Amino acid sequence: MKKYIITIMILILCGFVYVFRDPLYHLYRTCIVREQDKVALEHQNEYYRNINFNFVKQTDDFTPESRQDILNIYYTVLNAGEEDFTFYCPSSYEECIEEVKTLANDQETLSTINNFVHPYNSFSHIETAYDNYGKVTISIEKTYTESDITLIDAKIDEIEKQIWVTSMTTEKKIRSAHDYIINHSEYDTERSDYNIVNYESDTAFGPLLQGYSLCGGYTDAMALFLEDLNIKNYKVASKNHVWNALEQNGIWYHLDLTWDDPITNTGQDLLEYNYFLITTDELLEKEQTEHIFDQTIYSELKD
Repeated sequence: MKKYIITIMILILCGFVYVFRDPLYHLYRTCIVREQDKVALEHQNEYYRNINFNFVKQTDDFTPESRQDILNIYYTVLNAGEEDFTFYCPSSYEECIEEVKTLANDQETLSTINNFVHPYNSFSHIETAYDNYGKVTISIEKTYTESDITLIDAKIDEIEKQIWVTSMTTEKKIRSAHDYIINHSEYDTERSDYNIVNYESDTAFGPLLQGYSLCGGYTDAMALFLEDLNIKNYKVASKNHVWNALEQNGIWYHLDLTWDDPITNTGQDLLEYNYFLITTDELLEKEQTEHIFDQTIYSELKD
């Protein structure tokens, strides 16, 4: 009899849990997880940049209350070098999960956030999982493997010893890195025109170790030299192009190695400075097709 009563009670309890599983799960999320396990970054890797920008800023508050808070969380997670990270939408922010869904399906905005982190912390693939109770998990696949980084860093160390001396000004160091990358690589027309992939030309590996580059490769390679010079910088993207932007003495400049390494009909190798440390006004005077960018995102560069 006693065993029968216990069995009935267990069945009733299981039925209760099943019927009220949604509110019970919600209670667990709100009263247990969020109160006892405060979300925080566990670490920041060596490629972390202690920099805030106008579009995205670092945060230590992972309970968002607005879309901007969500953007800042994604930036902070990428900037720290995380590969998996979970945060929770609060019940007070009713649109939070919908905002997360929208961002998860907005590759353009995610790629834009990517432009503000160190190249080694950038993603090649990012996924966002979420449930109806506010749990959000970001999973990140990095653009550069550890093997890539080891080889690229060794090459950059070798190059810097060749092209930089202590007495050089910062501008001359930027110029010498600009010249080296252009003189030792060429635009990967087979990949851009025919989608024939022979080289890792869309990353810094291509121009630095293989001698071939697309605009993404030129830009990442230059960004790594700018990082070694401790220069505040990011990548600027238009619809079909990407290049570098950097700050010097409180002024932001454009730097486009792709367009300073033009393709010629004769096959002649050229090195130009038309897009070397120019202002936005100067940029748009030269070209208004491939270099039209969103100045509300890259607002440091407003003309």
